[in-house]
Amino acid sequence: MAEERKDPQTLDYNEENIRTLEGMEHIRQRPGMYIGQLGNGEHSADGIYVILKEVIDNSIDEFRMHAGKQILINILEERSCNVRDYGRGIPLGKVVDVSSIPNTGAKFDDSSFVKSVGMNGIGIKATNALSEEFFIESYRDGKASFARYRRGKLLESGQREAPKEKNGTYVEFTPDPLMFVGYRYRLDIVETMVKNYSYLNKGLALHLNGTVYKSENGLLDLVRDSLEEDPLYQPIHLEAEDIEVVFTHGSADNE
Repeated sequence: MAEERKDPQTLDYNEENIRTLEGMEHIRQRPGMYIGQLGNGEHSADGIYVILKEVIDNSIDEFRMHAGKQILINILEERSCNVRDYGRGIPLGKVVDVSSIPNTGAKFDDSSFVKSVGMNGIGIKATNALSEEFFIESYRDGKASFARYRRGKLLESGQREAPKEKNGTYVEFTPDPLMFVGYRYRLDIVETMVKNYSYLNKGLALHLNGTVYKSENGLLDLVRDSLEEDPLYQPIHLEAEDIEVVFTHGSADNE
């Protein structure tokens, strides 16, 4: 005999049903609001690439503020990532805040970041919340500040002497297999992402698993590398502050 279902109007609804989710918990409960689809890494829009991009974006912002000319990116056994930049480094007393408290960051202050990829103060917190293991360390003037998390929960934090480390930030993380079931990083998808970063940031050297991607001509390199036929004329390249345009035509009748 089928179980009788209650009329929705008769279901209990009282004070005990009202919950307040803290920032990191909300990201884990509703990841689609922050990174779109979860997925397993077979598609470029899958969440494991989004949370990697959030980390790289912070390093890109440092380059755009003329701090650091290279970013080191490693994909380990198709499951874990680490990213090291040589920017200014997070202020040592704020490493825990900027990695775990939503709506916290320097990008609300135009004096610190005139131009920024992300502006909503979520970014790296989503990476943290959706990672099984997450570690971040900032280096400034011979000192370091670190924080280690598991599924968004702080395990330890502290400061140490780091006289041999150049200023910048290091992040390593392993996406949570409870969220990204059966996932793996496809290096070809990450490579395309890194190439696009290089085209959009002239002069920046991005090292992916030891291979360097660097563009000296920006979108002009993108167009030249993408051409599948001889163009009818050499690409026209126009640049001004905050805008870059490259175009040419071919003889094909498709896009």
